[in-house]
Amino acid sequence: MKKKIFVSGCYDLLHSGHVAFFKEASQYGDLYVGIGSDSTIRDLKGRETINSEQERLYMVKAIRYVKDAWINTGSGIMDFEEDLIRFHPDIFIVNEDGHSPHKETICKALGIEYKILSRIPDKGLPLRSTTDIRTTVSSRLPYRLDLAGTWIDQPYVSQYHPGWAITISLEPIIDFNERCGMSTSTRNAAARLWPYELPTMHPEKLAQLLFRYENEPGTKEISGAQDAIGICMPGLNRHYYDNTYWPCKIESILDEAILSWLENNIYLVLLWPRPMETNLLKETYINKENVKSLADAADTCWEGILKKDLQQLAEGARKSFDAQVRMFPAMVPPEVKTAIESYKNKALAWKLAGAGGGGYLALISEKTIPNAIRIKIRRKNGF
Repeated sequence: MKKKIFVSGCYDLLHSGHVAFFKEASQYGDLYVGIGSDSTIRDLKGRETINSEQERLYMVKAIRYVKDAWINTGSGIMDFEEDLIRFHPDIFIVNEDGHSPHKETICKALGIEYKILSRIPDKGLPLRSTTDIRTTVSSRLPYRLDLAGTWIDQPYVSQYHPGWAITISLEPIIDFNERCGMSTSTRNAAARLWPYELPTMHPEKLAQLLFRYENEPGTKEISGAQDAIGICMPGLNRHYYDNTYWPCKIESILDEAILSWLENNIYLVLLWPRPMETNLLKETYINKENVKSLADAADTCWEGILKKDLQQLAEGARKSFDAQVRMFPAMVPPEVKTAIESYKNKALAWKLAGAGGGGYLALISEKTIPNAIRIKIRRKNGF
């Protein structure tokens, strides 16, 4: 008997990359496909599907490499878990963008082989992803990755000690999940302001407009300025806060050698969306000592970047994350600690993208991190 092979995904806007993935996966046995429901995609991606779950099921079933397919019974990023337990395939296959330590751990516990495939197009065809071909409003807007010093963009932090936050503006090479630390809420606000792409005007002015739009009068919880800056200002930026919502000064790096160096040494690994009930403020230790540590770490990080000194960059990023965790212990629950531990012998530094509790794990490494997502920093004139 052939082995049972299981894959799971959204498969919205079905394209040649999906078919190539199914073709390769089917060479290991009979291929069965779990498809994310409309509500799952709405929750993960913050948008409506292009094709309904029934249309997607119909199209996937029609592909000759697929033995059978169904709509996953669960919800969220692990919507396939109940189906995985019930169906119990011999092999569970993901691509590099879909790999996460949590998926691998579940398969190991169930005695299911876990296999990761690279995105390789069929001969003569281009490399395809859903993000490449989507034409919906937000697909061309950047994302933001914070590198060090963040949280200091909130006055209740910088009132204890001033300092810099460091952010990177990222091209949307993949459709990052909601509530995963990539500033998707601010990006969604930007999509309401600018339906197609960022307008051509001074990047800092754009960031100010977005910050004010998202934090309209009466807003009780102010979204930090780092999100708007990271989305609107290309390249690498550091911004200085001293008990203010908007930075006192901003410094930018658009040097190609530095940006390429960062791209070659920063990786992202998918964990899971931050749980809705996460409350990072339920236990805090925001004081002069901890905030100063955060500010000093950002300085170390920036100096390492200017010198292209990877060890110093990693030291600053690692110390910055440690300072964040000391101030907000709830941002690293036990399952996140377990995920971080699995990469400590592969990376020089690690941190959570955004506010924590889940999301993407950012790694700094001089060696390639297998099955991790590579980043593309937004240049002044795009790709």
